[in-house]
Amino acid sequence: MASNSCGNQTRYHGIRCRGGKWVSEIREPRKTRRIWLGTYPTPEMAAAAYDVAALALKGGDAVLNFPSSIASYPVPASKSPEDIRRAAAAAAASSVAAAALQSNEEANNSLQLKEGQKKQENDMTTMMNSTSLASSVGMDEEELFGMPNLLAEMAEGMLLSPPRPPDYPESGNSDGGEIGLWSF
Repeated sequence: MASNSCGNQTRYHGIRCRGGKWVSEIREPRKTRRIWLGTYPTPEMAAAAYDVAALALKGGDAVLNFPSSIASYPVPASKSPEDIRRAAAAAAASSVAAAALQSNEEANNSLQLKEGQKKQENDMTTMMNSTSLASSVGMDEEELFGMPNLLAEMAEGMLLSPPRPPDYPESGNSDGGEIGLWSF
């Protein structure tokens, strides 16, 4: 998205930064004069104002900044500059409301994420406390974690011999001698 600072170039059509604020205007088709759409604190508001004017003047051929928002834009009563300016201001104001709603949703999602992380931390703390309690009191960790045969199964695994390679001779040489360590 575009930045509020005027030093950065914006990617929105029909707006520019002037004096720390964002201004929007549009040229009337096949005429040299422009319609002033207003001055706004954010580039998104100015871009929404431009979109309404572009739709009113150019119709379906208009290049829009927010094409997914067409349904939410107000339609000017006529193609007069005053009506276009009023509709553009209404669109800019509604974009602020939509941004506030989106900001509230993001804050709510962030809060839920933080609560989930806090629950995980509490669960981990509880588990760590029970582990340290088990070792200090002499509790059986196998019983605590629901693995009653853990140590016995680990010991069994240590008693197994490792698997043989596929080309390993079964019972020595064909001449009856033993295979030495260096004969491979």
